[in-house]
Amino acid sequence: MPVPKSEFDQRYPCDFYTPEELLEADRMYTVYEIARLLQGLEPDADIDRETEDVLLDWAIPWIMTNADDLVVAEPRHDDEPGFYGLKTDGDGAATADENGDEDEGDSDSDDDE
Repeated sequence: MPVPKSEFDQRYPCDFYTPEELLEADRMYTVYEIARLLQGLEPDADIDRETEDVLLDWAIPWIMTNADDLVVAEPRHDDEPGFYGLKTDGDGAATADENGDEDEGDSDSDDDE
């Protein structure tokens, strides 16, 4: 049930880190590591499972909200989670080339001829 604001001595702005403030551009992080970083902890901090579950409740929406500024990588092994990183100028452009697909600009010009 909602409670009156007056029941709280202090209220703080709901500010979150931006991806640029939180993540190093040359690193990839699991959602668990991002959850720790959002709380000011080291990415490898040892925390109990219940605390980690609470931190994930903050990290998952943060990742979704900041998806435009992030890149994702598949797990390297079946027993590890995916990885997220800060999107940089070099990210994303190689996908079309690796698949052998043409850039949209090239295919559009071919269709016009």
